[in-house]
Amino acid sequence: MLTDAQVSQYHENGYTIPNYRLPDDTLADIRRDHDRLIQNHPEFRNYCPNVLAYDLSFLNYARVPEILDMVEQVIGADFALWNSSFFAKPALDGQATPWHQDGEYWPIRPPATCTVWMAIDDATVDNGCLRFIPGSHKKRTLRQHRINSDPNLTLNQELLPNEYSEEEAIDLILEAGQISLHDIYMIHGSIENRSPQSRRGMTLRYMPTTSIFDRDLASRQASEKGLLNHTERTLFLMRGHDLSGGNDFRIRL
Repeated sequence: MLTDAQVSQYHENGYTIPNYRLPDDTLADIRRDHDRLIQNHPEFRNYCPNVLAYDLSFLNYARVPEILDMVEQVIGADFALWNSSFFAKPALDGQATPWHQDGEYWPIRPPATCTVWMAIDDATVDNGCLRFIPGSHKKRTLRQHRINSDPNLTLNQELLPNEYSEEEAIDLILEAGQISLHDIYMIHGSIENRSPQSRRGMTLRYMPTTSIFDRDLASRQASEKGLLNHTERTLFLMRGHDLSGGNDFRIRL
């Protein structure tokens, strides 16, 4: 469970690093599953936007009771898993992720998601660890982004330079097995990996069921902004009930 101080940090700074660590055997299983994913889909060697569409083995890691308990502490007792991604960032040529807010990409209204970021390798300054701007979530607004189609970036939406100050950023240095939790409005990004060590990270995206996963909006975002098309995402009700009454949970766990 998160301590009171860690819950306060999540709400005050937009992120927290729990004391919890993934067990060694779980880390080994995730690495094995990722190796199999890349063997079958080499196009995802840097970034796989939806691992559950290709291998449901990854769903096992979204069901860890300790992780669900921590998510419940920050977004409430009724929530769903709507996505899981893998940011692999291979050694020597791992791609950068531009400064952005997650909510700019996602068809969730009102925007709400707690992201659990799992360090599958050590995440260091040298190999391109995440960088957060603490407190940047507080206005609860999506700031202005622009399209950047640079093929060397994992994502194509980036914040306009006047929307953030990189000088305020902190490095999210994690050891393999550590996790972090961050808010949908948090401004974050990461540099490329030119080091000899890979920096694999897996994300779990949990939304409170007070929000709606809007598939019509997903279709418009894909056609108007060139974003990934989220219309076929499967929603997994992890705990509680659909408080919005408007979500189509295709699978209930």
